[in-house]
Amino acid sequence: MNKTVAPTDRAVSPSAIKFGEALRYWLKLGFISFGGPAGQIAIMHQELVERRRWISEKRFLHALNYCMVLPGPEAQQLATYIGWLLHGTWGGIAAGALFVLPSLAVLIFLSWVYLAFGQVPAIAGIFYGIKPAVTAIVVFAAYRIGSRALKNAYLWSLSAAAFLAIFAFDVPFPYIVLGAGLIGYAGGQFSPEIFKVGGGHQTAGKSFGPALIDDATPAPEHASFQWSRIARLAAAGFVLWSGVIGLCAASFGWDGTLAQMGRFFTKAALLTFGGAYAVLPYVYQGAVEHHQWLTPGQMIDGLALGETTPGPLIMVVAFVGFVGGWVKQILGPDALFAAGALGATVATYFTFLPSFLFILIGGPLIESTHGDVKFTAPLTGITAAVVGVVLNLAMFFACHVLWPGGFSGKFEWFAAAIGAAGLAALFRYKTGIIPLIGSCGMAGMVYVLAQSTL
Repeated sequence: MNKTVAPTDRAVSPSAIKFGEALRYWLKLGFISFGGPAGQIAIMHQELVERRRWISEKRFLHALNYCMVLPGPEAQQLATYIGWLLHGTWGGIAAGALFVLPSLAVLIFLSWVYLAFGQVPAIAGIFYGIKPAVTAIVVFAAYRIGSRALKNAYLWSLSAAAFLAIFAFDVPFPYIVLGAGLIGYAGGQFSPEIFKVGGGHQTAGKSFGPALIDDATPAPEHASFQWSRIARLAAAGFVLWSGVIGLCAASFGWDGTLAQMGRFFTKAALLTFGGAYAVLPYVYQGAVEHHQWLTPGQMIDGLALGETTPGPLIMVVAFVGFVGGWVKQILGPDALFAAGALGATVATYFTFLPSFLFILIGGPLIESTHGDVKFTAPLTGITAAVVGVVLNLAMFFACHVLWPGGFSGKFEWFAAAIGAAGLAALFRYKTGIIPLIGSCGMAGMVYVLAQSTL
C-alpha cells in the first residue's frame, strides 16, 4: 500500500500504479465498503483523490456524474470506472468484481445461518428486532432522497403520483420508471427550470495536489473512443449473458429457477435508477409475489443482512437468490447449501453484468468529452418517483412487521416501540446503520427470550 503523502510531496505527481498495488486496494475496499453509496463514495474520495492522488477531484466527480445517470450501483460503477482508467478493461473488471465478491461470500454464509438456524430462539429474536429497524431505515431513506430531490411542487406531485400508482393501482415498477423518465425528459425540454435539480454532484473546487490522472491528463489509449472496440465489448457482453443463461436453461430448463433468475435479475439491473431502494419494490414484486422464491418476512430479513454487510445494498439479491435456490431445492433435498450458493451467485452475476458493460462501453465516450453529463432531467423525474415508491415499500414493511398475521391478527407493540426508537435514532441522533441494527437486534433477542421463559 502507498504511504501517506507528506506535505512536501504534494507538488509531485504520483508515479504509475502497478496492477498488483491496485488489486490490493480494490480488495481492501471490498471489505470496508460499509455505509451505503454515500459512505462508499466518501471512502474512495478520501483514499484515491485526497491521500493517494490516483485521480483528481474534477475527474473523480466527472466519472461519478456519469455513474449517477446509469442504472445500477453508482459506487461499484465508480470503482469500475477508475480501475478501467488506470489499467484498462481488466483493471475495471478487477475493481468492480472485488467491490462485490467479499459481500457475496459474507451473504452466502449469513444466508445459510439464517435458513439453517433461524428458528433458534436467540436468532429468531435478533431478526424480530431487526425487522422494525429496517422499516425505520427505509422511511429514513425516503426522507433523505426526498429532501434532495423534491425541490418544487411539480416534483412533489410526481412523487405522490408514483406512490398512488404502486399503492392503489399496483402498477409495475418498470412502468413507473419509464413514465417518470419520459415526464422528466419532456420537462427538461419545455420547463428546464423545474427539472434542473438532482442527478448530479457539486463541481470540483478543490485540489489536493497533482494527481496521476489529473484534470488535463489525456485519456489513455484504451480509453479512446473506437467503434470497433465498442462492438467487441458489446459482443463479449452478449456472449457472457447468453452463454450463462443458456447453461442454466440447458441444465435446469428454460422455466427452471436459475434461468428465471437470470432473466429476472437482468431486468432488475436495468431498472436500478435511483439506487437499491428504488428497485427493491420490483424485486419484491417478482421474487416474492410472482416467483415465490421467498416470503415477505424473509425479504425484510434479507434487507437487514444487506445493510450490515460491506458492498452495495443491491447485494440483497444474493440473499434472494440463496433463499430461492434453497427453497426450490434446485440441486435436490440433500444439497441445499450448494443450491443456495448457486442461486446467490447466479443472481449476483446477472445483476452486475450490465454495470460492467455500461462502464466499459460508455466510458470512452465520456472521456472523449470531459464535459458535464447531460440528460439529468429524466433522472430528476425518476428520482422524484422513487421517493413515492420507497415510501410505499416502507408502508409494506410496516404492515408485515406490526401485523405479521394480517390486520385481524395480533399487533406487535414491542416491534412498534423498536421502530419508533429507530426513527428517533436516525432523525434526531443521526445514528449509524450498523449500530442501529445491532442494538435493535439485541433488544429483539432479549424480548423473545424473555417471552419464551414465561
